[in-house]
Amino acid sequence: MGEEQAAPKPAEAAAAALELTGFVMSAEDAERRAAAAGVATVQDLLPLLIPSARKRAQVPISDFQVGAVGLGASGRVYVGVNLEFRGVPLCHSVHAEQFLVANAAAAGESALRAVAVSHMPCGHCRQFLQEIRGAAGIQILVTSDAEQGRAPEWRTVASLLLRPFGPHDLLDENVPLVLEAHDNALGDPVVAAAANGFAPGDLDARLRDAAEAAARAAHAPYSQCPSGFAVADGDGRIYAGGCLESAAYNPTLGPVQAAIIAMVAAGGGPAGDVVAAALVEKEQAAVAQEATARIFLDAMAPHASFHVYKYRPSDA
Repeated sequence: MGEEQAAPKPAEAAAAALELTGFVMSAEDAERRAAAAGVATVQDLLPLLIPSARKRAQVPISDFQVGAVGLGASGRVYVGVNLEFRGVPLCHSVHAEQFLVANAAAAGESALRAVAVSHMPCGHCRQFLQEIRGAAGIQILVTSDAEQGRAPEWRTVASLLLRPFGPHDLLDENVPLVLEAHDNALGDPVVAAAANGFAPGDLDARLRDAAEAAARAAHAPYSQCPSGFAVADGDGRIYAGGCLESAAYNPTLGPVQAAIIAMVAAGGGPAGDVVAAALVEKEQAAVAQEATARIFLDAMAPHASFHVYKYRPSDA
């Protein structure tokens, strides 16, 4: 008989509980980690996970790491980090809170209860959070308050953005918001325009299917121009995301960034590892993504093949 492995010491177990192994944590794992860390609730665990989250940020321009960790109504825990991309305008950057919301939406989360973040959410992110129904009541804790001589405390999103402009100003009450099910009508596909020698095949079909599914699930109630983007790495793994619009327009998260979030969250490599991509959007859309997608790919993955699929309303 071999020697039995010694059980980890309490201090070692507590330290291990605070090291993230992915970007989504099951409710059961979150409960176990909270107990090992010696805190009463999973919400109390969130700020303790921030140092581990920040390590996952990709910030080649600012070198300023931001981490966000959120608790969903399901009990699952979601991680978000900021992403920056060399060679493209700063508007392509992804904020940690945006990453977290997109990550939760992709996992089918229905609501966010609380979010711990390493630095005070900027106005851009406070606005982006308004796309979640009941955003005013989401609890926010800023861990960097401790570094500035203030005791970190839970506060509501409403306290950070007084008299907000949001979905209620532009949409009917029954229109689905972020974290709610979407089934966008795209119409019928028209002749696609290929670029960079993308040859039809299995990868082509898989990318198209993933991009179309992302477009159907996208949050685009303001423009009525849903779009989806899918990328593949050298191992043939596919990651996709749809646009997540904001009532204030500018904080909108585009489908390109959403797909890269999915890639990072799934443990994939950097954007430069993309070897093929596909975009699905409406023909002659008032808000089009093709030009932006080309700019991003030219800078980050210039050798990647790219295929664009346009859809036309069935009654056009």
